[in-house]
Amino acid sequence: MPARSPALAYLLLTLTSLFWSGNFVVARATHAAIPPLALSFGRWAIALAILLPFASARAWRDRALLRAQWGRVVLLGAIGIAGFNSLAYAGLHFTSATNAVLTNSFIPILILPLGALFLREPFSARQALGVLISFLGVMTIFSHGELGRLLALDLNRGDLLLLLAALDWAVYTLLLRRLDPRIDRFGLLLTITAIGLVCIAPFAGWEWLSGARVAPSWGNLATFLYVGIFPSVLAYLFYNYGVARVGPAQAGSFIHLMPVFGTLLAMAFLGERFEWFHALGMAGIFAGLLLGSLRPHVLAQPETKSP
Repeated sequence: MPARSPALAYLLLTLTSLFWSGNFVVARATHAAIPPLALSFGRWAIALAILLPFASARAWRDRALLRAQWGRVVLLGAIGIAGFNSLAYAGLHFTSATNAVLTNSFIPILILPLGALFLREPFSARQALGVLISFLGVMTIFSHGELGRLLALDLNRGDLLLLLAALDWAVYTLLLRRLDPRIDRFGLLLTITAIGLVCIAPFAGWEWLSGARVAPSWGNLATFLYVGIFPSVLAYLFYNYGVARVGPAQAGSFIHLMPVFGTLLAMAFLGERFEWFHALGMAGIFAGLLLGSLRPHVLAQPETKSP
């Protein structure tokens, strides 16, 4: 495979979506047995143990590069490791895995206005319309297609937590794009994992002191091993590589595979139903994505050929 071919990035981003879909399904399946912050802390503790033997030397080698961008690196750990996972796991205590994977489809469209706001990336009127349509699609899912619930703001708190998690991940994706590409991906993941664990620890400790405990069982152990290896170490490395290789917009678009993987997994293992409002909301999200994916300079000057 040619060194500059994007095919490997596309394959790894596809696997990333599969692993993350499984993460939501597993978290929902075990929500009664494993508290959200305990799951988040245990997940990244396992990931840190896996990464330490072969990534610590790389992180040490790149310490000057990491120190030069310490603010961004700390934010990546706080947002991408601690924030996203804790919000998502907490949300899955109150809503379905199907809602979770569909809400994640909103991430690529969130990247557009945030990129324009913070990175001064082009943002057209048509893309703004795409953001609005996608948002309406998400609200259709949250309200179960009932306008009255939406107007009364009678929404599931789990869905709202998942929306915050989606916003969190959009910011993480944009921060990754601004990171020095010379930083080794393994060293970076080790560093932000350690930072994320430090951020999660006090909240997980508070959860434990409040009486939310994890009972020892083979099933719970299997859950921690899955979330610690596949959606953590492997998926984050794959996603970080994809963002560096094809950019945040294209990498983010692969998250739209999650409704396919996640819905099938939720139906097969959790017995969840795919309702009409899921289909309508998904249609809105995808319609917004199509509008949002058009390049602003092409829309403004249709007679000019793309470079």
